[in-house]
Amino acid sequence: MINGSKFMHYHTTPPQEHLGGRAHDIPQGNVLGGGTSVNAQVYMRGRPSDYAEWNEILRGNNDGADWSWPAVLHHMRRMEDNNRLFNEFHNVDGPLQVSDPGHIDQMSRWFVQAVQALGEPFNPDFNGSNQRGVGFYQFMNRHGKRSSAAYAFIAPLEKDPRLTLRLESRAERVLIENGRAVGVVWRDKAGQEHQSHAKGEVILTAGALITPKLLMLSGIGPAAHLREHGLDVVADHPGVGQNLVDHPEVPIISTANGKYGYYNQGNGWRMVMNGLQFKAFGTGRILSAGVEAGAFVNPNDPTAEPTIQAFCVPIVYLDRDLLKVMQDTHGMTITTVVVKPRSRGTVTLRSANPADKPVVSPNLLKDPEDMRRMIDGQRFFLRVFDTEPVKSRTREVKFPDPRQIDDESLAAHCRKMVKTNYHPAGTAKMGADGDPMAVLDARMRVRGIEGLRVADMSACPNINAGNTTAPALMLGSRCADFVMGLE
Repeated sequence: MINGSKFMHYHTTPPQEHLGGRAHDIPQGNVLGGGTSVNAQVYMRGRPSDYAEWNEILRGNNDGADWSWPAVLHHMRRMEDNNRLFNEFHNVDGPLQVSDPGHIDQMSRWFVQAVQALGEPFNPDFNGSNQRGVGFYQFMNRHGKRSSAAYAFIAPLEKDPRLTLRLESRAERVLIENGRAVGVVWRDKAGQEHQSHAKGEVILTAGALITPKLLMLSGIGPAAHLREHGLDVVADHPGVGQNLVDHPEVPIISTANGKYGYYNQGNGWRMVMNGLQFKAFGTGRILSAGVEAGAFVNPNDPTAEPTIQAFCVPIVYLDRDLLKVMQDTHGMTITTVVVKPRSRGTVTLRSANPADKPVVSPNLLKDPEDMRRMIDGQRFFLRVFDTEPVKSRTREVKFPDPRQIDDESLAAHCRKMVKTNYHPAGTAKMGADGDPMAVLDARMRVRGIEGLRVADMSACPNINAGNTTAPALMLGSRCADFVMGLE
C-alpha cells in the first residue's frame, strides 16, 4: 500500500534543499483506524527516559498532570492483551491484541544471529526493562488478524447507541463561539456540508499532519499565516504546525544468492499456496507483517541509550519514489532509523480550502547531528552483511556501496535515500505555561480555547524512541481519563 492504494493518502514534500532538492512521499492511512489499519503493526512504546523528558517539560503547568513512565505505563498495560508476557510491563486482558510474529523468515533469524555476533545482546522484549539489543518485535495482531484501533476499540461499540460514525466524510473546521469549541463542520461523501454540535468537548485525533491543518482552518495558529490565507484569527498560536518531528529512515539493500525471503510470495501460484496453507492450517508466511526482527544499538557507546533502531525486511524494500533505483529480486533490506532526531519541520496551509492537503516539509536529516548518527548507524549495520550467517547468503550489497563508507559517501547515500519512518509528531505540542510554542497544556487542552483537546501524536513534546502507534493509543486513553475527570 505504500506504493499506491485507496486506503492511503500521499503527501509529497516540497523540494528539500538540504537533500539536493529531492522531494519524497509521506503516506497516511485513509481508512477507519487510520495508520493502525495499514501499518506494519510493530508494537513499541518507547523507553522510560522519553516520558521522563515529557514529565520534566510539563512540570511547568499550573494545572499539571503526571507524564512519567509509571503514569503512561498504566495506560499501555490497561490496553494490552499480550500472547506471551504478563508481568510489571505487560498485561493479558486488554482490548489490544499484542503477539509474537506468527511466522519468522529464515533471513530474519540470520539477521538476529549476525547482530549478536557483532556483540549486541539478544533482547526478548524491547518493551521491557531495557531497549538495547537485537531480537524479534511484537505486533498488534493475533492469528493472522490485525488488531487495529478500529478492531480493538471501535468494533466492540458498533451497536452502542451513543456512538455515531461517519465514513468517507471529512472534518473541515471546529466551530468556536465566544472562545469555546462548540462543534465541528464536516462534509459527507456526497459533498453536503453538516454541523455537529458538542454538549461537552471537541477532541481532534486526525494525526500530526491533519490536526494542525484543522486547527488553522478554525482560526487557531500563527496569525500572519492565517491572514495570508484570508482566515480570521481566533487564537494566535505560533506553534501550530511547527515542531514537526519524524523518525528518518535510510535503507541498506542487498541481493541474495538464493531464493530467500518474501520476494514474489504474494504473486501467482505462491500466493495461492500461501493462502491455502493459512486457510487450512492457520500457518505460514501470511502470518508475517513483512518485518519480524530488529535492533536498538548505540554504535559509539554500547553502554549508553540506543541512538539507532533497525528493521530487517526480507525483501528489496523501496518506496514508490525510489522504485526505479534497482531491480526487484531476492534480497534483504536493513533500514536504520535515528530514534531521537533533532531536525524539525513544518505543516502549513496550502490554501483555505479544506479539500487541499497541507504543505508538509519534515526536514529529515537537516540537523548535522542527525546525519552524524545516521552515518554511524549505516556503518554499523553494513557490517551485518560481512558477518555470518548473513555473509554466506548475500550476493551483493547494492546500496550504499560497501567499498565507499567514508562520511561523505555515506552522507550522499543518506540524502538520496532518506524517507519517513511513518511517525510524524509534535505539530501541536504540549508544553510549559511559559513556552510560546506550546499549543496544548499538560492535559491536552488547546490554550485559550475552552472545550477543545488534541489526542494524537501532534501533542508530543518530543518523539519517543521507536514506533509510535502504542504512544498514540496511550494519548487517546489519557485524554479520555482527563475528560472524565479520572486524572
